[in-house]
Amino acid sequence: MASILVVDDERDVVELINFILTKDGHEVIQAYNGREALEITGLLPFDKPAVRPDLVILDIMMPDIDGYTVQNKMMENDNTRSIPIVILTAKGQMKELFGMASNVAAYLEKPFDPKILRDKVKQLTNKNG
Repeated sequence: MASILVVDDERDVVELINFILTKDGHEVIQAYNGREALEITGLLPFDKPAVRPDLVILDIMMPDIDGYTVQNKMMENDNTRSIPIVILTAKGQMKELFGMASNVAAYLEKPFDPKILRDKVKQLTNKNG
């Protein structure tokens, strides 16, 4: 199955998504802020090898480095540009902020329906592997 990076500063959200997706056989990599996400993907210096997930589920409103910045950094880098991103946010109007960014594959509003999340992940990971 797919390797999925889940980035959200709300630990309960990360744990819930981890539970849902590992139950479906996916490998879930957890990050609790934008800096961790950039380190894991090799976009910021880190003491471990970079990981290239098949999909990123990304919260927007996070302290320090927000999801918008993470998405932009991923778009700027050849190694991460093609990784699809599912934006997870409590703010529906965030769609306008991302415009037509080619790496944003879907938007899910919090609270999200686990079935919709599973369907979206299945659709996006089947496309990519």
